[in-house]
Amino acid sequence: MRKGRPSLTAQRVAVSRAAHQLYDHPRILDDPIASRIIGPQGEEELRTHRRRFDARPARQLRAFLVARSRVAEEALDAAIARGVRQYVVLGAGLDTFALRNPYPASLLRVFEVDHPATQAWKRAQLSAAGIPLPDSLTFVPLDFETQTLAAALRAAGLQSDQPAFFSWLGVTMYLTHDAVMATLRYVASSAPERSAIVFDYVVPLASVGLIPRLAARALLLRLAAAGEPWKAFFDPPVLTAELRALGFVHTEDLSPEELNARFFRDRWDDLQVAGLGRVMHAQR
Repeated sequence: MRKGRPSLTAQRVAVSRAAHQLYDHPRILDDPIASRIIGPQGEEELRTHRRRFDARPARQLRAFLVARSRVAEEALDAAIARGVRQYVVLGAGLDTFALRNPYPASLLRVFEVDHPATQAWKRAQLSAAGIPLPDSLTFVPLDFETQTLAAALRAAGLQSDQPAFFSWLGVTMYLTHDAVMATLRYVASSAPERSAIVFDYVVPLASVGLIPRLAARALLLRLAAAGEPWKAFFDPPVLTAELRALGFVHTEDLSPEELNARFFRDRWDDLQVAGLGRVMHAQR
């Protein structure tokens, strides 16, 4: 993300989620807010570039984006059943869960953490679309240059003596390995038992075949040109060991093949996940 500007990636992800509502049936993720939050520019892109969204790389990426959100929201439901009442969305971007949250504010409080520029842009998008802010939502603007995650959440009212569920989607690949581990260390050390996190990450290019590797290289070049290069790549067994060392006793690491088996079996449209991305669910 370029300094002082909202994330370009956040807009692209939101448009892909809206495309899923429009083009893919059955849906993996029902999100009636998706097409409203992307604004006129995003709506125009959906109307005039159908061929681009039908291309195989776009479909594979879209499948991963909605699958990772589905994993996170199903894990959140399970956490609420265990008694968790706080949900922290790290790097929220244009995520819409808080706007379609089926739980009352007394049962679930949502904290959206993001860079101030991206958060201000999201507020403007919501205002322009006439989408009201629910009482259960608290925005947590965070500039890592001047404030820590712990301080920002504490100031926003997160109760550190109570369990929380964290989602962290579409972020780890843009950070350094040390920065990723620092955030995971915070979640592990500050959260009591029953707390959990779902996040996605990417594996090294060398670990996949030639065709997905070439597609990934092309994507990396586009992201770098946009000022949002990928920095962190994780080997799955090593990452699992690191999470266990931090205190996460239960881990579920979902590969593209496992995501396809869970969500995309027997579809008429052949929507499938492919690429470098995996989804990790880790619980205290």
